[in-house]
Amino acid sequence: MPVIQSASAPVFTYSMPGVAAVAGTPHLTVRGLAAPSRGSTQTCVWRLTIAASTPPRFGTVDHEEIFHVLSGAADVQLGEDLHHLAEGDTLIVPPDTTFGIGNPHGEPVEFVVVLPVGGRAHVPGEQSFTPPWAQ
Repeated sequence: MPVIQSASAPVFTYSMPGVAAVAGTPHLTVRGLAAPSRGSTQTCVWRLTIAASTPPRFGTVDHEEIFHVLSGAADVQLGEDLHHLAEGDTLIVPPDTTFGIGNPHGEPVEFVVVLPVGGRAHVPGEQSFTPPWAQ
């Protein structure tokens, strides 16, 4: 059974075009943990950090995706509903449901995220894709 050491897990960063970053910090930082390229065959897991003052980016996923808040707080639009997430809360995003997670707060929010292997995301104006941390 493979073990993924946090120090050797790949890190991906994303800054949103047209949105100022706080102190040059990327809007999203993802540490890839379990994924097919790292030995998993059914489930992908990663740590996601959303920087302070980051607006939501909306899209859908074609499989259920689960977000568990490790620290901080976030605001989520899931379909037509608005939710506030705090440390210890879990968000379950059903397939093909539009959602966006934003962090309007002054501190980063950190999640553990779970998605089945092969899950694909769709962001309006882009082709569907498997996130690189889930490959």
